[in-house]
Amino acid sequence: MITCRGPEVSPSHELIQANRTALKLRSGRVTRYIQLPRVALYMECSSIMHDFVLFLLLVLFSSFLLNNVEAIGQTTCVSFSSNGSSFPVVQNGVATQVFISPDEWPGVQRAASDFVSDINLVAQVKPALSNITASEATTNISKAIIVGTLGTSTLIDQVVNNTGLDVSSIRGLWEAFIGQEVDNPLPGVDSAYVIIGSDKRGTIFGMYDLSEQFGVSPWYWWADVVPTNHSELFITPPGCSHGSPTVQYRGIFLNDEQPALTNWAFEKFTNGPGGLGTTTPANGTGSPFQSEFYTKLFELILRLKGNYLWPAQWASAFCVDDPLNQPLADLYGIVMGTSHEEPMMRSIPVEWSLFGDGPWDYNVNAQNIYNFWVQGIQRAKPYEGLYTIGMRGDGDLPLIGGIQLLEQIIKDQRGIFSNIFNTSDVTTIPQVWTLYSEVEGYYEEGLSVPDDVALMWTDDDYGNMRRYPVASERNRSGGGGVYYHVDMVASPRDYKWITSTQLSKMYEQLSLAVTRNATRVWVLNVGDLKPYEREIEYWLSLSWDSSLWSPDNVDDFVQAWAQREFKLDSSDAAMVAEVVANLTRYNARRKPELLNSTTYSLINYREADRVVEQWDALANASTAIYNNLASDLQPSFFQMVQHPVLASQTLGKMLVFAGQNNLRASQARLSTNDLADQVQQLFEKDYDLEVEYHSILDGKWDHMMDQTHVGYSYWQQPMANTMPAVNRVQSRKQALPGVMRIVPEGSLGAWPGDDQFDCALGYNCPSPTVILDSFNPFGNVFIDVGSGGPVSFTWNATVSATWLELSTPSGSISPDSPEQRVFLSIPDWSQVPVNAGNLAQVTFTAVAPNQSDLVVPVMVQAQNTKEQVPSNFTGFVESMGVVSFEAAHAIRNTSVADIFWKELPGLGRTLSGVTPWPRDGDNGANFSAGTGPSLEYDFFIVSNRTNITVVTRLSPSLNANGADRPLAFALQVGSDPIQSSYFIPPDVAPGAEPAPWSGLDGFAANVIVSVNMTFNVTPGAQTLKLFMIEPAVVVQKFDIDTGNLQSSYLGPTESVFV
Repeated sequence: MITCRGPEVSPSHELIQANRTALKLRSGRVTRYIQLPRVALYMECSSIMHDFVLFLLLVLFSSFLLNNVEAIGQTTCVSFSSNGSSFPVVQNGVATQVFISPDEWPGVQRAASDFVSDINLVAQVKPALSNITASEATTNISKAIIVGTLGTSTLIDQVVNNTGLDVSSIRGLWEAFIGQEVDNPLPGVDSAYVIIGSDKRGTIFGMYDLSEQFGVSPWYWWADVVPTNHSELFITPPGCSHGSPTVQYRGIFLNDEQPALTNWAFEKFTNGPGGLGTTTPANGTGSPFQSEFYTKLFELILRLKGNYLWPAQWASAFCVDDPLNQPLADLYGIVMGTSHEEPMMRSIPVEWSLFGDGPWDYNVNAQNIYNFWVQGIQRAKPYEGLYTIGMRGDGDLPLIGGIQLLEQIIKDQRGIFSNIFNTSDVTTIPQVWTLYSEVEGYYEEGLSVPDDVALMWTDDDYGNMRRYPVASERNRSGGGGVYYHVDMVASPRDYKWITSTQLSKMYEQLSLAVTRNATRVWVLNVGDLKPYEREIEYWLSLSWDSSLWSPDNVDDFVQAWAQREFKLDSSDAAMVAEVVANLTRYNARRKPELLNSTTYSLINYREADRVVEQWDALANASTAIYNNLASDLQPSFFQMVQHPVLASQTLGKMLVFAGQNNLRASQARLSTNDLADQVQQLFEKDYDLEVEYHSILDGKWDHMMDQTHVGYSYWQQPMANTMPAVNRVQSRKQALPGVMRIVPEGSLGAWPGDDQFDCALGYNCPSPTVILDSFNPFGNVFIDVGSGGPVSFTWNATVSATWLELSTPSGSISPDSPEQRVFLSIPDWSQVPVNAGNLAQVTFTAVAPNQSDLVVPVMVQAQNTKEQVPSNFTGFVESMGVVSFEAAHAIRNTSVADIFWKELPGLGRTLSGVTPWPRDGDNGANFSAGTGPSLEYDFFIVSNRTNITVVTRLSPSLNANGADRPLAFALQVGSDPIQSSYFIPPDVAPGAEPAPWSGLDGFAANVIVSVNMTFNVTPGAQTLKLFMIEPAVVVQKFDIDTGNLQSSYLGPTESVFV
């Protein structure tokens, strides 16, 4: 990919322009990256090249998604004005009537009612919906819309016979549909637009596809998206059609639904204590999840082109809580299932606690459990289902037993299917076995699974797939699938509160599932459903038609989504896409529940300060959009963008400020108390935002943000939000060393006085020294001048060298304004002699009433290495003992066997990732070290080093291509020997993760794997080569330690590129 650096492109609004610029502060300076599909060069581009690339991207983007912003990732066939050949749905205030056959599927009948209502929502005129048969006379009807299912609707079958319409493209397919205008479809009808499904859901999807294009979001109820109004609606030739979806069963799982979803549903749907609804909580369980709730969810799933549901389980029993739940699911067209730990269509643990007899242990209670399963299958038989088989222990714990027991369980369960369905061929009954935790271990150790059973592969609970089907598993008749999480209760911490999954990460993991044929069934664990609206839709869009999506159009998806939901122009929608990308990046680089007050370095690379700046820029950008929206559009934006941004910003800043508070207390700085106040204010603001969410639309979503999230002490959610610990200094007592505190950048200590961090001895320490480097990415260093107590003072600073400049030479400090930051820089490095020994002194003098002047000298060492770098060198330059660059910023990209390294934009903690592409290139081949596709990076070492350590930062992927194909890559620096790393250790046990994976400092929690390799070098120009060994490796960043790599969470800012 060519990555060009150039000027910012000016958006239309000044405020949004400012916020967009602020959001680009990813590496300490404003950089504009224009990215093409392949990584090839990192170079300075002329403004002409920059503008051409931008124009090309906009043209390509527009042609893909934005011809009709009402629909996302669909073939567009709707227009809002006539072009002469288009079919009128609403024209001149008249709506074309809709015909459907009386013998149509009930679910299609119901969806047709939605369809005409959707037209009314958009155009304020409702078409007549009529049940007619082919034999019924019709007269003088110019136009009609005829809807039906091939082979079920006699009306559609007659239309096909009358017109000779070719339906071979969908006949016998799963959930396909065609739409087309035909002449003389029925007696008395001149022409009709026909929507024909290959099966009932194909027909339903054909209607909902048009509804979305007309202007009705799938989230019109669940996120209060206002329909887009159009006075006229037309369908353009050749109409809209779609073949079978990529994934056969596409669904979600409501899980760990307490407190938020349960409390909300209890209030809104039941007449229990505090409830505003009319339904009595379910007998036995008290569950609010009854048919009034579920029918709204069924409709949402279908509008999103999903078809499968694992219902809420922990305090609910879907088939028991409301006897209408299961038949209504079938009527709507939803395939029901149960979670990985709930076999044979029975809720565990709830149903077992109500109706079971004895322990949930097949070793000692097989007959009772068998009978329990028989009843579940008898109850489910009349309805469409994908049946979970197998067994786990009570409470989602490992099964007591082993392979032999599980094989007997499977045999018994298949016997139940045979008996209940009265068939000797149970392969026709859809079954799935989720290889979760120890169950995967049993499979790896030889557990026999019938070939017709779908094997559902799982992630590690944190969005990293444990396994995909290997070559020998990809042709199983039952196929494979994916169970994935955007919400989880598990070690090292629950994450149930706010969106923290990058869509780019989802694409990276799920595209591999498609490539490796895990496309029978996908289930997404969505917790409380909200606030994961966007992630759910992306999941279902990928599973509906993966061919439409690539790593390069993830932001395009969000931009189209923003235009559909919030009626934004392309510029503002692009801003929302960037807000969402950064929101999920900041929350994904470490889950909010895993953050603490020292996650981000308080002293190195300005990391904590930059994190706060990032959150503030994000909040400003989101708020600018929110404030410009019409009032009826604000509630949906608040739910899906504004609240997640503000709530995440609040928590992120609260924890950083708590860390800075504790540090400043140790430095005897009066500003300690201001930070304590800010932490308190942010802690209260956190609850204010929750209340605001619960109050919008007259409390429609009350309780949906009930989830606690501040003050985790172990993996489980805290029982109450708890403010992080803060300190205070006595505001009326002066610090022992005097009125002024001097703290140089990068120091834990403070001057004057004694501090354990001022020097090794901890007392009588020399004056501090700061280093100004000519290739420092920030271009300066800072010194904080702070108050040591209640006395106000003025200060001034004198400089001993003419080449050194201060941002301000004087100021005043008071209890109301206790801090001032002074930046030191060298405007003209040519005035500084080329050596490392140039010293200057900055003398800070505090003047306070009735006190002697307090003088603190700070030494400044200038490291001018500019002349060491040749003028013809292009690459990154060492500064302060480190070279750092993003993996996407390669100089050369060399392909082998048509495989090359491709950027995955937006993925990871800082900018993006690179991975070998295509995913299955050369039939999934691997390479020996040094022979595979490669990227090259040029960098320059100015220090006198004989060796360096290259730290490669990789995405935490597991050995998902099988234990015999562990992930690996290779590096080479110059002519030094090539080094390989198989960087993911083997699992500690079958079905378990590797030892470094877990824990608060594990690969999953840190969302990064760091691999160190040491190479011999001589000072000067160097080339780092990255070689592919195995596919699916994702590299994010390189930090090269040339003697002074400091501790931080995200690593150094990117080095200066010349």
